[in-house]
Amino acid sequence: MNEQLTSFDPGIADQDYLAEAATLLAHDEPFPGGAVVPPIYQTSLFTFANYAEMADTFAGRRRQPIYSRGDNPTVMEFEARVAALEGADAARGFSSGMAAISATVLAFVGAGERIVAVRNCYGDAYRLFERLFPRLNIKVDYVDGSDPDAVAAALPGAKLLYLESPTSMMFELQDIAHLTRLAKEQGIITTIDNSWATPVFQKPISHGVDLVLHSASKYLGGHSDTVAGAVAGSATHIGRINEQTYSSLGGKLSPFEAWLLLRGLRTLPLRLPHHMKSGLTLAERLKAHGQVERVNHPAYSNHPGKATLAGYAGLFSFEVTEDIDIPAFVDALKFFRLGVSWGGHESLVVPAKASLEQTPGLNSMARFGVNPRTIRFNVGLESVEDLWADIAQAFDKAKK
Repeated sequence: MNEQLTSFDPGIADQDYLAEAATLLAHDEPFPGGAVVPPIYQTSLFTFANYAEMADTFAGRRRQPIYSRGDNPTVMEFEARVAALEGADAARGFSSGMAAISATVLAFVGAGERIVAVRNCYGDAYRLFERLFPRLNIKVDYVDGSDPDAVAAALPGAKLLYLESPTSMMFELQDIAHLTRLAKEQGIITTIDNSWATPVFQKPISHGVDLVLHSASKYLGGHSDTVAGAVAGSATHIGRINEQTYSSLGGKLSPFEAWLLLRGLRTLPLRLPHHMKSGLTLAERLKAHGQVERVNHPAYSNHPGKATLAGYAGLFSFEVTEDIDIPAFVDALKFFRLGVSWGGHESLVVPAKASLEQTPGLNSMARFGVNPRTIRFNVGLESVEDLWADIAQAFDKAKK
Protein backbone atom coordinates (compact mmCIF):
# COMPACT_ATOMS: atom_id res chain seq x y z
CA MET A 1 0.00 0.00 0.00
CA ASN A 2 1.09 3.58 -0.60
CA GLU A 3 1.98 5.78 2.32
CA GLN A 4 -0.27 8.67 3.26
CA LEU A 5 0.76 12.23 2.50
CA THR A 6 3.36 13.31 5.02
CA SER A 7 4.17 16.76 6.37
CA PHE A 8 2.69 18.78 3.53
CA ASP A 9 -0.62 20.56 3.05
CA PRO A 10 -1.77 19.58 -0.46
CA GLY A 11 -3.43 22.94 -0.98
CA ILE A 12 -0.64 25.32 -0.03
CA ALA A 13 2.87 25.79 -1.34
CA ASP A 14 5.57 27.57 0.63
CA GLN A 15 4.32 31.15 0.59
CA ASP A 16 7.75 32.71 1.12
CA TYR A 17 9.10 30.98 -1.98
CA LEU A 18 6.07 32.01 -4.02
CA ALA A 19 6.12 35.64 -2.86
CA GLU A 20 9.83 36.02 -3.54
CA ALA A 21 9.51 34.58 -7.03
CA ALA A 22 6.35 36.53 -7.85
CA THR A 23 7.91 39.93 -7.25
CA LEU A 24 11.19 39.01 -8.92
CA LEU A 25 9.44 37.82 -12.07
CA ALA A 26 6.73 40.47 -12.34
CA HIS A 27 8.73 43.62 -11.52
CA ASP A 28 11.13 45.19 -14.03
CA GLU A 29 13.06 48.37 -14.31
CA PRO A 30 11.72 50.33 -17.31
CA PHE A 31 12.83 49.07 -20.68
CA PRO A 32 13.74 51.45 -23.54
CA GLY A 33 10.91 53.79 -24.41
CA GLY A 34 9.03 52.95 -21.22
CA ALA A 35 8.08 49.47 -22.49
CA VAL A 36 6.81 47.07 -19.84
CA VAL A 37 8.01 44.03 -21.83
CA PRO A 38 11.65 43.59 -22.86
CA PRO A 39 12.32 44.13 -26.56
CA ILE A 40 13.27 41.28 -28.85
CA TYR A 41 16.71 41.97 -30.26
CA GLN A 42 16.18 39.93 -33.42
CA THR A 43 19.61 40.56 -34.86
CA SER A 44 22.49 38.29 -35.73
CA LEU A 45 25.28 40.76 -34.92
CA PHE A 46 26.09 43.97 -33.10
CA THR A 47 28.38 46.74 -34.37
CA PHE A 48 30.85 49.00 -32.61
CA ALA A 49 31.21 52.78 -32.67
CA ASN A 50 34.97 52.64 -33.14
CA TYR A 51 38.09 50.47 -33.07
CA ALA A 52 38.65 50.96 -29.32
CA GLU A 53 35.20 49.56 -28.47
CA MET A 54 35.76 46.53 -30.68
CA ALA A 55 39.26 45.85 -29.34
CA ASP A 56 38.19 46.26 -25.71
CA THR A 57 35.22 43.95 -26.23
CA PHE A 58 37.30 41.29 -27.98
CA ALA A 59 39.89 41.50 -25.20
CA GLY A 60 37.22 41.14 -22.49
CA ARG A 61 37.80 44.59 -21.02
CA ARG A 62 34.17 45.54 -21.66
CA ARG A 63 31.06 43.47 -22.25
CA GLN A 64 28.99 44.13 -25.33
CA PRO A 65 27.15 41.61 -27.49
CA ILE A 66 29.15 40.73 -30.60
CA TYR A 67 27.19 37.99 -32.32
CA SER A 68 23.95 36.32 -31.21
CA ARG A 69 25.55 32.88 -31.02
CA GLY A 70 27.23 34.41 -27.97
CA ASP A 71 25.38 37.18 -26.14
CA ASN A 72 22.07 38.75 -27.10
CA PRO A 73 20.26 41.31 -24.89
CA THR A 74 16.93 39.44 -24.87
CA VAL A 75 18.65 36.18 -24.01
CA MET A 76 20.74 37.91 -21.35
CA GLU A 77 17.54 39.17 -19.71
CA PHE A 78 16.24 35.61 -19.46
CA GLU A 79 19.58 34.39 -18.12
CA ALA A 80 19.56 37.09 -15.45
CA ARG A 81 16.10 35.97 -14.27
CA VAL A 82 17.10 32.32 -14.07
CA ALA A 83 20.26 33.19 -12.12
CA ALA A 84 18.29 35.36 -9.69
CA LEU A 85 15.66 32.66 -9.15
CA GLU A 86 18.29 30.01 -8.46
CA GLY A 87 20.39 32.26 -6.24
CA ALA A 88 23.29 31.93 -8.68
CA ASP A 89 25.90 34.39 -9.91
CA ALA A 90 25.14 33.75 -13.55
CA ALA A 91 23.24 31.58 -16.01
CA ARG A 92 23.47 30.59 -19.65
CA GLY A 93 20.52 29.89 -21.95
CA PHE A 94 20.53 27.14 -24.58
CA SER A 95 18.43 25.98 -27.50
CA SER A 96 17.26 22.91 -25.56
CA GLY A 97 17.67 21.17 -22.25
CA MET A 98 19.94 18.63 -23.91
CA ALA A 99 22.14 21.41 -25.27
CA ALA A 100 22.48 22.69 -21.70
CA ILE A 101 23.30 19.22 -20.36
CA SER A 102 25.82 18.44 -23.11
CA ALA A 103 27.65 21.76 -22.88
CA THR A 104 27.74 21.68 -19.09
CA VAL A 105 29.02 18.15 -18.64
CA LEU A 106 31.57 18.38 -21.46
CA ALA A 107 32.94 21.62 -20.03
CA PHE A 108 34.07 19.75 -16.92
CA VAL A 109 34.65 16.13 -18.01
CA GLY A 110 37.21 14.94 -20.51
CA ALA A 111 38.59 11.77 -22.03
CA GLY A 112 39.51 9.10 -19.51
CA GLU A 113 37.38 10.65 -16.76
CA ARG A 114 34.27 9.34 -15.04
CA ILE A 115 30.79 10.55 -14.12
CA VAL A 116 28.49 9.22 -11.39
CA ALA A 117 24.84 9.64 -12.38
CA VAL A 118 21.62 8.72 -10.62
CA ARG A 119 19.54 5.92 -12.05
CA ASN A 120 16.26 6.78 -13.79
CA CYS A 121 17.79 9.96 -15.15
CA TYR A 122 16.18 11.69 -18.13
CA GLY A 123 16.07 9.35 -21.12
CA ASP A 124 17.94 11.59 -23.55
CA ALA A 125 20.62 12.35 -20.95
CA TYR A 126 21.04 8.60 -20.58
CA ARG A 127 21.34 8.25 -24.37
CA LEU A 128 23.99 10.97 -24.42
CA PHE A 129 25.94 9.18 -21.71
CA GLU A 130 25.64 5.78 -23.41
CA ARG A 131 25.88 6.68 -27.10
CA LEU A 132 28.35 9.58 -27.35
CA PHE A 133 30.42 9.45 -24.19
CA PRO A 134 31.98 6.03 -24.82
CA ARG A 135 33.33 7.43 -28.11
CA LEU A 136 34.97 10.19 -26.04
CA ASN A 137 36.34 7.67 -23.51
CA ILE A 138 34.10 9.08 -20.77
CA LYS A 139 32.69 6.46 -18.39
CA VAL A 140 29.36 6.82 -16.59
CA ASP A 141 28.43 4.79 -13.52
CA TYR A 142 24.78 4.76 -12.39
CA VAL A 143 23.73 4.55 -8.75
CA ASP A 144 20.59 4.62 -6.66
CA GLY A 145 20.67 8.30 -5.73
CA SER A 146 18.29 7.74 -2.84
CA ASP A 147 20.99 5.62 -1.16
CA PRO A 148 23.81 7.89 0.08
CA ASP A 149 26.03 4.91 0.85
CA ALA A 150 25.78 3.73 -2.76
CA VAL A 151 26.66 7.21 -3.98
CA ALA A 152 29.59 7.48 -1.55
CA ALA A 153 30.95 4.14 -2.73
CA ALA A 154 30.83 5.24 -6.38
CA LEU A 155 32.33 8.72 -5.97
CA PRO A 156 36.07 8.09 -5.47
CA GLY A 157 37.91 9.05 -8.65
CA ALA A 158 34.86 10.61 -10.33
CA LYS A 159 34.97 14.02 -11.97
CA LEU A 160 31.26 14.93 -11.84
CA LEU A 161 28.14 13.89 -9.93
CA TYR A 162 24.92 14.13 -11.97
CA LEU A 163 21.73 14.39 -9.90
CA GLU A 164 18.04 14.66 -10.77
CA SER A 165 15.74 15.04 -7.77
CA PRO A 166 13.14 13.74 -8.25
CA THR A 167 14.15 11.36 -11.03
CA SER A 168 12.32 10.83 -14.29
CA MET A 169 9.33 8.47 -14.38
CA MET A 170 9.95 6.99 -10.91
CA PHE A 171 10.32 10.30 -8.99
CA GLU A 172 12.95 9.09 -6.55
CA LEU A 173 14.45 11.75 -4.26
CA GLN A 174 18.03 12.44 -3.28
CA ASP A 175 19.39 14.10 -0.15
CA ILE A 176 20.98 16.92 -2.14
CA ALA A 177 22.84 18.57 0.73
CA HIS A 178 24.36 15.30 1.93
CA LEU A 179 25.44 14.15 -1.53
CA THR A 180 26.99 17.49 -2.44
CA ARG A 181 29.00 17.43 0.80
CA LEU A 182 30.31 13.98 -0.12
CA ALA A 183 31.27 15.24 -3.56
CA LYS A 184 32.93 18.43 -2.35
CA GLU A 185 35.13 16.46 0.05
CA GLN A 186 36.68 14.89 -3.05
CA GLY A 187 36.67 17.95 -5.30
CA ILE A 188 33.89 16.58 -7.52
CA ILE A 189 31.65 18.97 -9.48
CA THR A 190 27.93 18.54 -8.73
CA THR A 191 25.13 19.13 -11.22
CA ILE A 192 21.38 18.66 -10.89
CA ASP A 193 18.43 18.73 -13.27
CA ASN A 194 15.93 20.96 -11.44
CA SER A 195 13.29 21.06 -14.19
CA TRP A 196 10.62 19.27 -12.12
CA ALA A 197 10.65 21.47 -9.02
CA THR A 198 11.88 24.68 -10.67
CA PRO A 199 13.68 27.24 -8.50
CA VAL A 200 10.29 28.20 -7.05
CA PHE A 201 10.00 24.85 -5.24
CA GLN A 202 13.68 23.83 -4.88
CA LYS A 203 16.91 25.83 -4.73
CA PRO A 204 19.78 23.34 -5.10
CA ILE A 205 22.54 25.95 -4.96
CA SER A 206 21.53 26.74 -1.38
CA HIS A 207 22.20 23.06 -0.62
CA GLY A 208 25.68 23.05 -2.14
CA VAL A 209 25.08 22.11 -5.79
CA ASP A 210 27.54 23.71 -8.21
CA LEU A 211 25.44 23.83 -11.39
CA VAL A 212 21.66 23.68 -11.83
CA LEU A 213 20.23 22.52 -15.17
CA HIS A 214 16.80 23.16 -16.65
CA SER A 215 14.76 22.03 -19.56
CA ALA A 216 13.19 25.48 -19.87
CA SER A 217 10.69 23.94 -22.30
CA LYS A 218 8.83 22.67 -19.23
CA TYR A 219 7.51 24.83 -16.38
CA LEU A 220 9.75 27.84 -17.00
CA GLY A 221 8.15 28.32 -20.41
CA GLY A 222 4.85 26.86 -19.33
CA HIS A 223 2.95 27.15 -22.62
CA SER A 224 4.27 24.23 -24.71
CA ASP A 225 5.49 26.60 -27.41
CA THR A 226 9.21 26.79 -26.65
CA VAL A 227 12.16 24.39 -26.66
CA ALA A 228 15.02 25.74 -24.54
CA GLY A 229 17.45 24.97 -21.74
CA ALA A 230 19.48 26.75 -19.10
CA VAL A 231 22.25 26.24 -16.57
CA ALA A 232 22.93 28.39 -13.51
CA GLY A 233 25.88 28.52 -11.14
CA SER A 234 28.86 30.53 -10.02
CA ALA A 235 30.46 33.08 -12.33
CA THR A 236 33.55 30.86 -12.48
CA HIS A 237 31.65 27.74 -13.50
CA ILE A 238 29.45 29.52 -16.04
CA GLY A 239 32.59 31.21 -17.37
CA ARG A 240 34.16 27.81 -17.94
CA ILE A 241 31.09 26.65 -19.88
CA ASN A 242 31.24 29.82 -21.96
CA GLU A 243 34.91 29.28 -22.72
CA GLN A 244 34.94 25.52 -23.23
CA THR A 245 31.72 24.49 -24.93
CA TYR A 246 28.93 27.04 -25.29
CA SER A 247 29.98 28.86 -28.43
CA SER A 248 31.72 25.89 -30.04
CA LEU A 249 28.81 23.46 -29.71
CA GLY A 250 26.46 26.13 -31.02
CA GLY A 251 23.37 25.37 -28.93
CA LYS A 252 22.47 29.04 -28.56
CA LEU A 253 19.07 30.29 -27.42
CA SER A 254 17.27 32.49 -29.95
CA PRO A 255 15.99 35.97 -28.99
CA PHE A 256 12.37 35.06 -29.72
CA GLU A 257 12.55 31.88 -27.62
CA ALA A 258 14.07 33.91 -24.78
CA TRP A 259 11.23 36.42 -25.08
CA LEU A 260 8.67 33.62 -24.86
CA LEU A 261 10.44 32.27 -21.80
CA LEU A 262 10.38 35.68 -20.12
CA ARG A 263 6.66 35.80 -20.76
CA GLY A 264 6.23 32.34 -19.27
CA LEU A 265 8.27 33.17 -16.19
CA ARG A 266 5.84 35.99 -15.28
CA THR A 267 3.14 33.47 -14.36
CA LEU A 268 5.33 30.68 -12.96
CA PRO A 269 4.47 31.40 -9.28
CA LEU A 270 0.77 31.41 -10.19
CA ARG A 271 0.79 28.27 -12.33
CA LEU A 272 2.81 25.98 -10.08
CA PRO A 273 0.39 25.95 -7.11
CA HIS A 274 -2.44 25.02 -9.47
CA HIS A 275 -0.42 22.19 -11.01
CA MET A 276 0.54 21.03 -7.52
CA LYS A 277 -2.94 21.04 -6.01
CA SER A 278 -4.53 19.28 -8.99
CA GLY A 279 -1.70 16.77 -9.15
CA LEU A 280 -1.99 15.90 -5.47
CA THR A 281 -5.76 15.59 -5.73
CA LEU A 282 -5.48 13.10 -8.57
CA ALA A 283 -2.62 11.24 -6.89
CA GLU A 284 -4.70 10.76 -3.75
CA ARG A 285 -7.67 9.46 -5.71
CA LEU A 286 -5.51 7.15 -7.80
CA LYS A 287 -3.91 5.78 -4.64
CA ALA A 288 -7.35 4.73 -3.44
CA HIS A 289 -8.41 3.26 -6.79
CA GLY A 290 -8.78 -0.50 -7.00
CA GLN A 291 -6.90 -0.74 -10.29
CA VAL A 292 -3.82 1.16 -9.06
CA GLU A 293 -1.03 -0.69 -7.27
CA ARG A 294 1.31 2.21 -6.57
CA VAL A 295 1.59 5.99 -7.00
CA ASN A 296 5.09 7.37 -7.57
CA HIS A 297 4.94 10.92 -6.19
CA PRO A 298 7.44 12.68 -3.88
CA ALA A 299 4.55 13.60 -1.57
CA TYR A 300 4.43 9.96 -0.44
CA SER A 301 8.13 9.70 0.28
CA ASN A 302 9.75 9.80 3.71
CA HIS A 303 13.19 10.23 2.16
CA PRO A 304 15.34 13.07 3.61
CA GLY A 305 15.52 14.57 0.12
CA LYS A 306 11.93 15.70 0.54
CA ALA A 307 13.08 18.41 2.95
CA THR A 308 14.48 20.56 0.13
CA LEU A 309 11.10 20.75 -1.63
CA ALA A 310 8.87 23.75 -0.94
CA GLY A 311 6.14 22.34 -3.17
CA TYR A 312 5.33 19.70 -5.74
CA ALA A 313 5.00 19.77 -9.49
CA GLY A 314 2.06 18.26 -11.36
CA LEU A 315 4.08 15.41 -12.89
CA PHE A 316 3.96 11.93 -11.36
CA SER A 317 3.40 8.31 -12.30
CA PHE A 318 1.35 5.35 -11.12
CA GLU A 319 1.31 1.60 -11.73
CA VAL A 320 -1.91 -0.12 -12.74
CA THR A 321 -3.00 -3.68 -12.01
CA GLU A 322 -2.67 -6.45 -14.56
CA ASP A 323 -6.39 -6.37 -15.36
CA ILE A 324 -6.06 -2.96 -17.04
CA ASP A 325 -5.46 -2.84 -20.78
CA ILE A 326 -2.98 0.04 -20.96
CA PRO A 327 -3.43 0.93 -24.66
CA ALA A 328 -7.21 0.92 -24.14
CA PHE A 329 -6.85 3.10 -21.02
CA VAL A 330 -4.74 5.83 -22.63
CA ASP A 331 -6.78 5.77 -25.85
CA ALA A 332 -9.97 6.31 -23.84
CA LEU A 333 -8.66 9.47 -22.19
CA LYS A 334 -10.09 12.69 -23.59
CA PHE A 335 -8.38 15.45 -21.59
CA PHE A 336 -5.04 13.67 -21.20
CA ARG A 337 -3.43 13.69 -24.62
CA LEU A 338 -0.71 11.24 -25.60
CA GLY A 339 2.47 13.26 -25.83
CA VAL A 340 5.98 13.67 -24.47
CA SER A 341 7.32 16.62 -22.50
CA TRP A 342 5.35 18.29 -19.72
CA GLY A 343 4.93 21.53 -17.77
CA GLY A 344 2.45 23.21 -20.11
CA HIS A 345 -1.20 24.12 -19.73
CA GLU A 346 -2.41 20.82 -21.20
CA SER A 347 -2.61 17.45 -19.46
CA LEU A 348 -0.55 14.66 -21.01
CA VAL A 349 -0.09 10.92 -20.59
CA VAL A 350 2.94 8.73 -21.35
CA PRO A 351 2.67 4.94 -20.78
CA ALA A 352 5.95 3.22 -19.98
CA LYS A 353 4.77 0.33 -22.19
CA ALA A 354 5.20 2.60 -25.23
CA SER A 355 8.40 4.23 -23.99
CA LEU A 356 10.00 0.82 -23.56
CA GLU A 357 9.71 0.40 -27.35
CA GLN A 358 11.97 3.42 -27.90
CA THR A 359 15.65 3.14 -28.89
CA PRO A 360 16.41 -0.51 -28.14
CA GLY A 361 19.70 -0.86 -26.26
CA LEU A 362 19.73 2.80 -25.25
CA ASN A 363 16.53 2.90 -23.22
CA SER A 364 16.86 4.17 -19.66
CA MET A 365 13.52 2.68 -18.61
CA ALA A 366 14.61 -0.76 -19.75
CA ARG A 367 18.06 -0.31 -18.17
CA PHE A 368 16.65 0.59 -14.78
CA GLY A 369 13.72 -1.82 -14.76
CA VAL A 370 10.71 0.50 -14.94
CA ASN A 371 7.52 -1.52 -14.59
CA PRO A 372 5.76 -1.62 -18.00
CA ARG A 373 2.47 -1.03 -16.18
CA THR A 374 3.70 2.44 -15.16
CA ILE A 375 1.82 5.44 -16.56
CA ARG A 376 3.00 9.06 -16.26
CA PHE A 377 0.59 11.97 -15.97
CA ASN A 378 1.39 15.61 -16.59
CA VAL A 379 -1.47 17.41 -14.85
CA GLY A 380 -2.28 20.63 -16.64
CA LEU A 381 -4.48 23.60 -15.81
CA GLU A 382 -7.88 22.07 -16.61
CA SER A 383 -10.57 21.54 -13.96
CA VAL A 384 -9.39 18.76 -11.69
CA GLU A 385 -12.92 17.33 -11.52
CA ASP A 386 -13.03 17.09 -15.31
CA LEU A 387 -9.67 15.35 -15.27
CA TRP A 388 -10.80 12.86 -12.64
CA ALA A 389 -14.01 12.08 -14.51
CA ASP A 390 -11.87 11.44 -17.58
CA ILE A 391 -9.61 9.05 -15.67
CA ALA A 392 -12.56 7.21 -14.12
CA GLN A 393 -14.26 6.57 -17.47
CA ALA A 394 -10.97 5.43 -18.99
CA PHE A 395 -10.51 2.86 -16.21
CA ASP A 396 -14.02 1.55 -16.84
CA LYS A 397 -13.31 1.09 -20.55
CA ALA A 398 -9.91 -0.53 -20.00
CA LYS A 399 -10.85 -3.39 -17.68
CA LYS A 400 -10.00 -6.71 -19.27
